[in-house]
Amino acid sequence: MTNTRLAPGDEAPDFTLKNQDGDDVSLHDLRGGRVILYFYPAAMTPGCTTQACDFRDNLSGLQSAGYTVLGVSPDSPTKLSEFRERDGLTFDLLSDEDHAVLEAYAAWGEKKNYGKTYEGVIRSTVILDEDGRVEHALYNVKATGHVERIRTLIGA
Repeated sequence: MTNTRLAPGDEAPDFTLKNQDGDDVSLHDLRGGRVILYFYPAAMTPGCTTQACDFRDNLSGLQSAGYTVLGVSPDSPTKLSEFRERDGLTFDLLSDEDHAVLEAYAAWGEKKNYGKTYEGVIRSTVILDEDGRVEHALYNVKATGHVERIRTLIGA
């Protein structure tokens, strides 16, 4: 299944997902502020840990610029809670076990690894404005150095 990638100006698909504590987080509740949604394959894996810790270490600067950071993966809330605690993450991690939100944001699709083709998370980041519209949509990003690229893009 191929989903159309989001582009600047598109309205972001609304969603409600459970966070690491089992609480609902709804995108529409964040209107009026800017949001960085980053989609990653799996909690507690090396690349995803590097990326999450990079967001953690840069969170105050992003928040000062008016951004809320949310990580989204197909992991269960329980696993996300372990990840958050293990690495001292200070932002919400959202569980998309049926990958409906990942698909809506075109962050789920065909991947190739060691010659095998499979469906999975395409590491991506979508940055939203105060009205819930896409400012930037970045697909197939690298875990390392990605937060610095975002900070440059948004001037934070």
